[in-house]
Amino acid sequence: MKKTILAFVLALGMLAAADNSFAAGAIAVDDEQGGKAADVGYGIGSAATREEAGAIALAECKKSGNANCKIAVRYDTCGAYAASKDYSGIGWGASESIAKAKALEACGAGCKIAVSDCDK
Repeated sequence: MKKTILAFVLALGMLAAADNSFAAGAIAVDDEQGGKAADVGYGIGSAATREEAGAIALAECKKSGNANCKIAVRYDTCGAYAASKDYSGIGWGASESIAKAKALEACGAGCKIAVSDCDK
């Protein structure tokens, strides 16, 4: 009986480790002042750490033809970037709707979500 319980606990641990292989996400953007939210260039990355996710997001942003990419937001579950001609804002949270709401709140009036993503 103890061997069965031990095997079960080990199997659960391996499933949890496999499920967390991409535990972080990041969004990189190339956003010129005066542009519309729809014109924001971006890249999204998922990896085991926020740093790795950021590197992937930067590479994806540049691969899409954007020259001035910068990490906008790193997150564990969901992240979002909002923009207008004059302002930008970021948000993150347990759901995409929370991340978007926080990004819009941080950005202000007239902003629209340019990009959002959930890692899980």
